[in-house]
Amino acid sequence: MEFGVERDAHYMRRAVAVAADARLLAPPNPWVGCVVVAADGTAASGCTESPGGRHAEIVALENLAAIDVSPKGATVYTTLEPCSHQGRTGPCTSALIEAGVARVVIGLVDPDEQVAGTGVQLLRDAGIAVETGCEAPRISQQLAAYLTHRRTGRPLVLLKLAGTLDGYLAAPDGTSKWITGAEARSDTHRLRAESGAIVVGAGTVRADNPSLTVRDFTPAVDTSSLGAGGLDPLRVVLGSADSAAKIQPVLEHDGDLGDLLDHLGEQGILQVLVEGGGAVAGSFHRAGLVDQYVLYLAPAFLGGGDGVPLLSGPAVVTMADMRRGRFASVTQLGEDLRIEVVFDR
Repeated sequence: MEFGVERDAHYMRRAVAVAADARLLAPPNPWVGCVVVAADGTAASGCTESPGGRHAEIVALENLAAIDVSPKGATVYTTLEPCSHQGRTGPCTSALIEAGVARVVIGLVDPDEQVAGTGVQLLRDAGIAVETGCEAPRISQQLAAYLTHRRTGRPLVLLKLAGTLDGYLAAPDGTSKWITGAEARSDTHRLRAESGAIVVGAGTVRADNPSLTVRDFTPAVDTSSLGAGGLDPLRVVLGSADSAAKIQPVLEHDGDLGDLLDHLGEQGILQVLVEGGGAVAGSFHRAGLVDQYVLYLAPAFLGGGDGVPLLSGPAVVTMADMRRGRFASVTQLGEDLRIEVVFDR
């Protein structure tokens, strides 16, 4: 493959693919992928390990060393700016400088105030060529939760809704199991696994007594390093939950939703999954707190006007006030559709 833009994009997309393996393990750190291409063309890759473990650049360098190839003169492709500070691990910029790499291609500059361009500057001061912005839109999407947290102090809010094509999440008698099929429910559990916290209303807890675990999701990576809690998110109830409810242990919140997001952000939660019910979903929506909507729509109709709507509560009074986003993806899962809608802030 020739040097240049095409080559850089190729290896950065490979780094993005590697980073996906770290999505479940890295939080509250960013899930970063790295590919080191030696002077002879040999490549080695790595991704961020669980907190306290190695960062992606270190893993990739050590994987290159494991096949007895020198990193001197190598080009490094990393999805996020290498860290420049001493945390639980040493700075990756120092490791790259000591390894003698010649060039570092970076997807995104890290907005974290401990980095924020200092990694780029340290590499350049050491005589290493640095380029930024390669595959930036793709990486911004992959790291959306991390970027939102670092820029706002709050987690990214993901609202999950499952309903009929005519816009209902439950029948007039309150029954809702099951509108969507097994594939959609499994995908919901993946969203739970990727989220640091999950929010439901007290009414949902009383009506359904959910456990809100990730039992129907099988990760593709070894998650044993996460400890006893595993992938199950922190459960949050708006109101109170009975001490014998399956959702226990749980964080109870009664008050402003913005205050809740501030608290969760301070705890290092990068993404919050709001699962409902309709009143909770409507409250987050009307407050303008939702960053991304994920709708699972079944090919089904209740056929009337008295079901429980996806978003309960008062609507806007005129079309001019309607909140409009954009479709990020539409995917078929079994017989259902999964639709992602995002709002750019």
